[in-house]
Parts: sequence; structure tokens; C-alpha cells
Amino acid sequence: MGPKTARVDATIRGWLADGTLPPGGKLPSERTLVEQLAIGRTALRQVLARLLAEGLLEVRGRSSYIVPEPATAHPATSSPLATGGDTAGLLESTGTVSTVNPQGLPGWKTHGRRTVYDNPWITVDLVNVEPPGVDRFEHHLVRLHHVAIAAVLDDQDRVLMLWRYRFAADKWGWELPGGIVDSGENSRTAALREVEEETGWRPAGLEHVVTYEPMIGMVQSPHDVFVGRGAEHVGEPTDVEEAGHVQWVPLADVPVLMARGDLMGSGTLVALLHMLANRPA
Repeated sequence: MGPKTARVDATIRGWLADGTLPPGGKLPSERTLVEQLAIGRTALRQVLARLLAEGLLEVRGRSSYIVPEPATAHPATSSPLATGGDTAGLLESTGTVSTVNPQGLPGWKTHGRRTVYDNPWITVDLVNVEPPGVDRFEHHLVRLHHVAIAAVLDDQDRVLMLWRYRFAADKWGWELPGGIVDSGENSRTAALREVEEETGWRPAGLEHVVTYEPMIGMVQSPHDVFVGRGAEHVGEPTDVEEAGHVQWVPLADVPVLMARGDLMGSGTLVALLHMLANRPA
């Protein structure tokens, strides 16, 4: 959680604690909160999603947030997921799912590992694992780098993208700027650096949206996705190997590009889908 989202999270929790928002009370509209709390809509929704997941708020209709009455609150420790019950009511009332282990299922046991290939770009391990109720076996684990991706919008709802060639897929396509987080580097710093190196534009700022694993079954490579609005042109791209044709692409064109298969990379897809899903109504 960034400093801005942490501040807003603490503010809303304070309203809940001191009675400014009593049980049954309605949170101001997102538009009002954005102005009142000086935060972007995307970052605000991250805070609200966290409060929904904890059962501190409920959503009514499309975007009305209500403080639940004590009898109807759904804290994670007593949610239908935690007891193995029906989750439909929880999904209806909060629009999210608690992060719990529904049946208290055990994880896999690890009995050892050996590295079979290692270089600065990729490591391949064989890990001796024992899933519940299954005989031990050697599981391949491919370890790649930590990656940061950034989607930057301008005041015309255009997103900063690169048209470039990717050898592994042997194709050209549109990508968002991004790359490897260097050792000891903050991922937001890496995202800002990659945008500037690859496009020549310096973002006004970036907010973290999600961290995910793109190929979670066998590959370990955390991807951090950031979004922001506004950038300053500071020069030509300096990362010649990664640079391509730089263009501000209308966000409205993204569904067409997706349907044509012109968008490359999971980070690009995740970030753009997030932007489309969170566009103002």
C-alpha cells in the first residue's frame, strides 16, 4: 500500500471508529471522496476493496457503499467461505471474496530441491514435493525475474504503448513499457525508470494496482502492475534494445486490438483490462 492509499485507508477507518460513519450509514460517492481525500479513483477503489473484503463496508447497487449493521457484517473469520457455507450472499453483499482457506486444506510438503540450470536470466529447479494424499515426485520450478509494468494515460484517455517485435513469439504487437526490477530496487521506481528508458516520457506518478504470477503452475515471476495519469516528454528512448515505436493509443481502441491479437504480454493485458474496468461511467 502506497502512502496515499494508506492515508485514505486510515481516514475511512477513523470515520468508522469514531462514528462519523455509523452502522447503516452511507459513504459519500466515489466522486466526492476523490475530491475530498485528494486521491485518484483507481487508488480509492483499492482502499474500498480492502474494506469490503474485511466486512467493514458493503456495496449496494452499483457503487453505493454502506456501513453494515452489526448483525449483517461479514468479517473474514466468520464468512461463509471460512465455514464452508454458501458464498452467494457474500458475493452479492460485498462484491468480493474473503482471502481464506475454505476447508483448512494442507499445502504441499517440500523435501528438498536441486538446481539443474542457472544463469543471470533464468533458474530451473527440481523440487521434491509431496502433495496431500499423493506420492512424492520432482516438480519443475522455473524462476524468472521480478517484473514491473506501467500503464500511463494522458488527458485524452490515451495510453502510452510500444509497437515492437518479440523473438519468443516471433510477432509484432503492442505492449506497455516495463521490465526487470533490479536487485535492491523498489518496483515502483523500476516502473518509472522503465517507462522513461523505453519511451522518453516521464510519468507524473504511478499507483500500484496488483501483484500477480503470470504462470503460477510452474513458473515463479512476480509481476507488479502500476497505473498513472500524465507524463512529461523528456527526450528520446535510451533503452535501444527494448524500445519500439512509441505511441499514445486511445484506450477505446484496446478491445479491438485485443480481439485482433495485437496485445502482447500478460502484464499489458492485466493493466489494460483494469483500466477499462475502472473507467468512469
